[in-house]
Amino acid sequence: MIFSEAAERNKQPILNILRPLLANRTAVLEIGSGTGQHAVFFASALPHLIWHPTELPDKLAILTRMCRSHPSENLAAPLPFDIDDDHWPTIQADAVFTANTLHIIHWPQVCRLFSRAGALLPQQGIFCTYGPYNRDGRYTSISNAQFDEWLKNRDPGSGIRDIADLQQLAEKCGMPLQHDFAMLANNRLLVWRKN
Repeated sequence: MIFSEAAERNKQPILNILRPLLANRTAVLEIGSGTGQHAVFFASALPHLIWHPTELPDKLAILTRMCRSHPSENLAAPLPFDIDDDHWPTIQADAVFTANTLHIIHWPQVCRLFSRAGALLPQQGIFCTYGPYNRDGRYTSISNAQFDEWLKNRDPGSGIRDIADLQQLAEKCGMPLQHDFAMLANNRLLVWRKN
């Protein structure tokens, strides 16, 4: 089974932030669940809500194996999901969560993700994004600068996003930034709330 050391390290700190944010929520759509380590951990720790994991169709088998090996009554069957697809999963969710995706996908896909999340969420729904971010056009650490260089050498369309750019985008989608939490390894958890 494929295992992510980073996901294992950050799952508890992320949960510590998510727990109060999701206390009154009923369902979460997770975009890009990867290995599924976050999905199975968060579903087990937050039994009051339904956790809907998703992944690209060609990577869905990895996620499905993880979810089947850690079943929870509130962990939904993994769904195939592609940001570029016009058809999003037809589920009711009052929260959307994604970790370490915004710096991988291209900017037009980031725009599409925010737009579709804003359309999916009800009033006061929240969109939580976790990962590395720049602030005011500057890297927040040497390691983030090195990581961004590596990302762009691998794929010029990827790269660490600036919080100011995301704020402009999110506000156009009716989701102003509500919280900005500092996390491990120079990452942040940003919470956007649909107004």
